[in-house]
Amino acid sequence: MEIMYILIGCSVLLALVFLCAFFWANKSGQHDDTYTPSVRILFDDETAEEVEK
Repeated sequence: MEIMYILIGCSVLLALVFLCAFFWANKSGQHDDTYTPSVRILFDDETAEEVEK
């Protein structure tokens, strides 16, 4: 039964670490641009040969 207390403590600690990482990512601007990546695949990349023509 003592192992349950240790496992619960470790899981709460791990959850807090992930929560802090999530808030840090939001603060640093990780999730600011959500539109561009979804439409980037729709546009063809121009190669150097196409630019010279």
